[in-house]
Amino acid sequence: MAMDFAKGITEFRWHGRGGQGVVTSNQMLGKAALAEGNYIQAFPEFGPERTGAPVRAFLRISKEPIQVYAQVYNPDAVVCIDPTLLDVVNVCEGLKEEGTLVVNSSSEPQVIRDRFGFTGGKVVTVDASTIAMEVMGRPFYNMPTMAAAVKVTGVVAIETVIGEVLERYPGKVGDLNKVAIERAVQEAKVG
Repeated sequence: MAMDFAKGITEFRWHGRGGQGVVTSNQMLGKAALAEGNYIQAFPEFGPERTGAPVRAFLRISKEPIQVYAQVYNPDAVVCIDPTLLDVVNVCEGLKEEGTLVVNSSSEPQVIRDRFGFTGGKVVTVDASTIAMEVMGRPFYNMPTMAAAVKVTGVVAIETVIGEVLERYPGKVGDLNKVAIERAVQEAKVG
């Protein structure tokens, strides 16, 4: 079920660790939204963190110009790329009651829902870590996790996202990401 653009701005908050592609996947989704004629704001939040430190990124998508110039405090969707952060960060903090939580996890959505006491909205899990290792042979699980977020929110077409990824990563890397994205769309569990 797609998010309702009629209400105005759709806001995302991303969680991951430095070097995992949190900012890249946030930008790819933003570029896809822009390609479909939307207005966007995409920005990271990090300071002097090094590789492996928790980082966040934010994205706003709207059919109208965006006049908000602040961090995203009450996102419509939260995307957690690194499952180890579930022990460190309350990824549900500020998430709207009817919002969507997308987690890179092999667990069933109900397990994540129960863990965080998230009673509203949707919880989506996708085993992006396994997909990335099987498809790419490396722990690049940002794109499969993003694909699950695109599937459940419907803010853009997955084909538009794939087009942006192939443009940024021409050749083998793009082709492998395309396979990982398509597989994640098929394997994402919504609960």
